[in-house]
Amino acid sequence: MTWLFDSHIHLSDPVYQEDLSHTIKAMESMKIKACCVSMDYSNSKKTLEIAKQSELILPFIGIHPECANNDLDQMMNLIQDNIDIISGVGEIGLDPTYVQSDEDKKNQTHVFESLLSIAEKYEKPVSIHSRKSLDDVFEIMTSYKTKNALLHWFDGSKKQLTKAMDMDFFVSYGPVMVYANDKQTLLTKTNEEKILVETDGPVRFSRCFEMKSAQIGFIPSVIFCSSKILNKQYDEMAVILERNSKKFLGI
Repeated sequence: MTWLFDSHIHLSDPVYQEDLSHTIKAMESMKIKACCVSMDYSNSKKTLEIAKQSELILPFIGIHPECANNDLDQMMNLIQDNIDIISGVGEIGLDPTYVQSDEDKKNQTHVFESLLSIAEKYEKPVSIHSRKSLDDVFEIMTSYKTKNALLHWFDGSKKQLTKAMDMDFFVSYGPVMVYANDKQTLLTKTNEEKILVETDGPVRFSRCFEMKSAQIGFIPSVIFCSSKILNKQYDEMAVILERNSKKFLGI
């Protein structure tokens, strides 16, 4: 039996709380496991709580670059205290969108590097946010030997994709790929062994998704689209993605 994986979704977001039990039932019936990433310390605690509800929820805890002023010491302690429970560290990374000063930039980098260090120490995979910051992420990552690293929602150039493949990163593609030609082109240039899929819910998507917050049920559509782009059968694509997801997670 092939399992599907959503490699990056914020199930601990308030958007999902009212219908979380329904979401879990859907995951069970559709055979989908989800890497549930976090935004900050309090959100990470919420992620750990909801992960107790189902073994299909794979908890990632960390500090998003938007929340880089969150208490880093508490976060580091939370990771260490739950190291045998968490599946990985994330969402972590860099994003100049949230930088207002040189001090902000230094702090964001410090938080990212600190969380990379603890992931490296405990050999945990990391889910990385790299919007408008891929080259900086590449430079920083040369100093770390994390077990596995995912550049979620890859949005770089073909040249940057080549660099990501050379550095042995995983990259993930989401619902936008169903209707975005540039993402479809990037997929064809990606090493087959490094492709993952995600929803990044509760992000909303247009076109066929009607601006609805991403749901776990979007994953088969992303896989179907991927299979067509790569000229494969759906089941073959699902097997490839299951293998890649397990490698990323170290399971």
